[in-house]
Amino acid sequence: MKAMKGPAIFLAQFLGDTAPFDTLDGLAEWAGALGYVGVQIPCDPRLIDLKLAAESKAYCDDLRGRLAKFGVEPTELSTHLQGQLVAVHPAYDQLFDGFAPAELHGKPAERQAWAVEQVKLAARASANLGLNAHATFSGALAWPYVYPWPQRPAGLVEEAFAELARRWIPILDVFEEAGIDCAYEIHPGEDIHDGATWERFLAAVGNHPRARILFDPSHYVLQQLDYLDFIDRYHDRISCFHVKDAEFNPTGRTGVYGGYESWVNRAGRFRSLGDGQVDFVGIFSKMAQYGYAGWAVLEWECALKRSEDGAREGAPFIRDHIIRVTDRPFDDFAASGVDRAAIRALLGLSPQQD
Repeated sequence: MKAMKGPAIFLAQFLGDTAPFDTLDGLAEWAGALGYVGVQIPCDPRLIDLKLAAESKAYCDDLRGRLAKFGVEPTELSTHLQGQLVAVHPAYDQLFDGFAPAELHGKPAERQAWAVEQVKLAARASANLGLNAHATFSGALAWPYVYPWPQRPAGLVEEAFAELARRWIPILDVFEEAGIDCAYEIHPGEDIHDGATWERFLAAVGNHPRARILFDPSHYVLQQLDYLDFIDRYHDRISCFHVKDAEFNPTGRTGVYGGYESWVNRAGRFRSLGDGQVDFVGIFSKMAQYGYAGWAVLEWECALKRSEDGAREGAPFIRDHIIRVTDRPFDDFAASGVDRAAIRALLGLSPQQD
């Protein structure tokens, strides 16, 4: 059985304007020095030329070589921002313009077309990089109606998911051609935000073989979902894994919805690994049980701790939780070595006639 790989780190939250966080090489050297062996790379032009990566295997080989000098390799590419723009409700148009180039601001149709092409390029770039999976968001059309007041008109949710599927099926077909899994992060703010919406989307895309899941337990804690049961239900579709902690401490003042409070003052908030309430022993055990062979990737988001400290603590945390699956039963030492005839005798059966 193949083993989980890691530790790895998602670079999105660490990308910045100063060294070593302003270039891919700088981030790779920094991550390697902390003990990470993989980096999940957001499709940001400061880190990767996505169009060139989609067209040139030589460019991708060079990128891999640059990372290898620091003891790391690419785990997945990420188009979280671009995937978000595949489906945007008009209520969010102005806010999401910041996810696209300036020349597309105020032009939702052109922005969507750009986003679709970006995700398709990421599928081809992933293949050139020799990867197996890709991380993204689904976008959202129905999210403004998540709490039904006033009551949603009949058919609204069904039409939203039908349209979401119409937009994603051509993209998923490109992932199929590239041989890459398209893993949607199950995340509030997306139309795919829990198991029920995942099932609805999967049905809408005809159980497309490349429609997969990025599992991040922190978002289940904040929704009060059973993340271990989620693995039991959907493990066969999990292709990516963000290792991120969270806590939920409701009071008489605020709960799941957060009361418009800052992250520090919410009942549910993200924490650095080991500082929250996520049962990572249970999660890593489930993932080992079901043979997850992808990467365990730290996504650092914490309302309290400095990012550099969270990153430094994350590598050993993940490394110590990865389970190397045994290749033999624990009680092999007690094997009796009884042959078939003896087995039939133990069962009170006559010798088997050939």
